Amino acid sequence: QLQLVESGGGLVQPGGSLRLSCAASGFTLDYYVIGWFRQAPGKEREGVSCISSSGGSTNYADSVKGRFSISRDNAKKMVYLQMNSLKPEDTAVYYCAAEAHFYCSGASLKAPSVFRSWGQGTQVTVSS
Repeated sequence: QLQLVESGGGLVQPGGSLRLSCAASGFTLDYYVIGWFRQAPGKEREGVSCISSSGGSTNYADSVKGRFSISRDNAKKMVYLQMNSLKPEDTAVYYCAAEAHFYCSGASLKAPSVFRSWGQGTQVTVSS
């Protein structure tokens, strides 16, 4: 059974860094596009970043470009989101999501409903 588990969230001061991890099990990660999404209280789920199945293509929301970096290790079934220069507005629950035979693009980040497999989320709080 396909399962995604996020970890690495926490409380960090503005300007700090966190690395989120998404551990996949129950399926071959190689065939799946992975997206990172976030949802703040009272707001809709927002696409943050995605990475193609091979890792050769990535996309980022404008709000995180230059600060966040996505990567994956298919052999270890892991996907990472390195978050630097964090801002209070980055505070949200972060989710990783997977979809097979899909593509990673700016449009993908605007279509969370296309991703059928989701983790439970990890809380990121940026506050002094």
